[in-house]
Amino acid sequence: MSLLNFEIPLVTGEMKNLDEYSGKVVLAVNTASKCGFTPQYEGLEEIYRMYKDQGFVVLAFPCNQFGAQEPGTEEEIHEFLSCNYTITFPVFQKIDVNGANQHPFFRALKTMAPGTMGTKPIKWNFTKFLISRDGTRVERFASSKDPEKLRTAIERELAKEA
Repeated sequence: MSLLNFEIPLVTGEMKNLDEYSGKVVLAVNTASKCGFTPQYEGLEEIYRMYKDQGFVVLAFPCNQFGAQEPGTEEEIHEFLSCNYTITFPVFQKIDVNGANQHPFFRALKTMAPGTMGTKPIKWNFTKFLISRDGTRVERFASSKDPEKLRTAIERELAKEA
């Protein structure tokens, strides 16, 4: 099964098949609107715009599992982003990234790229997973890693063939 073989609704309700991003370098991020890391949306947008024409995409997955920092409905999340950030990359509906109801996409990401000391659970909002063009390599970055500091890893993946 392909790492990107999942269909997930966007925050707007439109269904999106992640297979559309096959052949691209993908940065998947679990996000939240009321988190100390929320300003990272700006950095995520900046790197998306910087590299999108080279085959890079950011995918945001709002999640309310950490400090209840994404309590809103899909409409409220969409409105928050529209009012506070100019986001042009895809934002999906809220999902769980840990636990019994975790989305299979995040289960696969965590299996391919466990955290420090081999732990799989995501510890906080804005954990980032960089997926290679062919979907066979995943690199995991902590919440505290600013998106701008991912440029070297993104450029390395963009330089590789699928």
